[in-house]
Order: sequence, then structure tokens, then C-alpha cells
Amino acid sequence: MSTTVAITGADGFIGSHLAETLVGSGYRVRAMVQYNSFGSWGWLESLDAHTLAAIEVVPGDVRDRDTVLALMTGADMVCHLAALIAIPYSYQAPWSYLETNAGGTLNVLEAGRALGTSRIVCTSTSEVYGSAQIVPITEDHPLQAQSPYSASKIAADKLAESYHLSFDLPIITLRPFNTYGPRQSARAVIPTVISQLAAGRREIALGSLTPTRDFNFVLDTALAFQSMLEAPLEDVVGQTFNAGSGVEISVADTVKLIAELMGTTLDIRVEGERLRPERSEVTRLVSDSSAIKRAASWKPTHTLAEGLHSTIEWFCNPDNLSRYKTDQYNV
Repeated sequence: MSTTVAITGADGFIGSHLAETLVGSGYRVRAMVQYNSFGSWGWLESLDAHTLAAIEVVPGDVRDRDTVLALMTGADMVCHLAALIAIPYSYQAPWSYLETNAGGTLNVLEAGRALGTSRIVCTSTSEVYGSAQIVPITEDHPLQAQSPYSASKIAADKLAESYHLSFDLPIITLRPFNTYGPRQSARAVIPTVISQLAAGRREIALGSLTPTRDFNFVLDTALAFQSMLEAPLEDVVGQTFNAGSGVEISVADTVKLIAELMGTTLDIRVEGERLRPERSEVTRLVSDSSAIKRAASWKPTHTLAEGLHSTIEWFCNPDNLSRYKTDQYNV
């Protein structure tokens, strides 16, 4: 019998790609999607029929402990991705971020403890580091809560750490850097630019252009999760791993590269509502991912240009682009 992996947040951007990747690798996948009255399964609905038929879809809410316990019952391993992720909205609704990101993680940890789950991979974010004090950023870099979102994720990371140290729960924390690709929401800079250009706009509205980021194609990030499931447990348990390219590029240069790949020119308009508060802006991120390479033999296989090409191709499909509201700011 194949291994069963439960995924929270499987209806989202990275979660749907992870579910697809694991099914393709022969895993049985039990996927939690956020319950809604529309019966929507989010991005899982975009998967091909054969892949989707292999996924057990479980509507629920990570904030509900009974739903989480039911999801994880009988699962061999768990990938916990469910989270609220939009940094600007965390300024408006900080309590919902704490409930979902920290409270939801606590429900996963408690269920894992009750069920004796053999391995739980918790999803962190490079945003917990704040602006880089030392580059490249290793896992020992200080944590800085420069937004309510990052504070909620630091809380979740520390809860996971505490459950490993207190109860010997087999926790692994994966910390992806700036994932992009097909299905990403337009709240992020790469899909914002591509979707506006694909819709025919040539004046692009953006926030700050000077921050640097370490961008990683979503299929590489999905494989980083898979590597955490397959590495010898003694090599990864209780540890945190960065998953990044180690390549740093500014937002401005990223936008220029996208325009070149799309064969167009553009004018950039900086909008005040898209700017983070000055001390909340993370100005520099670049990963040292040598630890995950040593422990799990993972490294990214897509260059930024290759990943952007695939992303542009996906967004330029009219059926995909029609899902996006390119004429408004997505918080």
C-alpha cells in the first residue's frame, strides 16, 4: 500500500502543486480544502481529471480541531500548508492571521501528538527573517516580526519547535523563499505584472521597486516538500530548512525581465496603497540552502528565466487569465 500524505491548504497555490506532484510520485493524497458554501476546491479544480480523481478531497477548516483530527487520522505523514499569507491584509485583520496561522498549526500539532503521526512538515516563510542582517540568510538568522503576518508565522514556527522539544513530535520545518508560478494570486509581484501585461495594460501599478528577493519556481518548492517526506527522518527531524535559489534580484529588475520575456515595454507607476509601512518592508532576502542540500539532496532546477517563461505561458492562456481581476489591487 502506498504512503498516505495529508495536506492542509491543498486548495491554494503551493498546496495544489504539491498535491499534484505527490500523486505523480505515487503517494496517496488526502487534501484539505477550506469549506465554503460554493463547494469550491480552489486550485485543485484546475488539475487534470486523472490526477484529481486520485486525491481524496476533505472540506474543512484548519482552525477547527475536530476537522484537522479527522483529516490526519490514518495519514502516514502530514504537510501543513494552510495559512493566511497576504502581508497587506495582515495589517487590516491581524487577529485572523493569529487564529489561522498559529491556531491552525496548534491544531495540527495536537492531532499529530494524539495520533502518533510519523512525520509532520510545517511550512514557514522567509518573511520570518525580516530584512537580511547577514547574507546569504542561514537558518540561524535572527527572526524579525516586521508584519503581523510574519509574527503569526514566527508563532507557528515556535509552536512546532516546542512540540518537538516537549513531546518529541517528529516535526520538520520548511522555509520556502518567494515561490512563484502558475496559480499564484495576484497579490504577489510576479503574477501582478504578468497578468496586467497579459491583459494588454502597459502602465503597471506596483509597490516598492527596490527590495530584493530570492524567487523560486513552484515546482521546485513542491519538490522541496517531497524531499522532506523522503529524507531519512534522523537527518531532518526537529530541524528547519531554507528552500531558496541563493540568487538575489530586485523587484525592478524582475519586472524588466518579465517585460523582455513577454516582448513588450511598460511604464511603472508606484501606488501608495501598494507600499508597506516603511519599517515593515523587508528590503532584502537571499537564501543559504546548503542545509537542505546536505540533508535531502534538494536544489532548485529552474532558473528564474525558465520559471518565468512557464508562468507567462500559463497566465497568457485566456481561461487562466479570466480568473484574475487585472484592473484592481489585490490585497
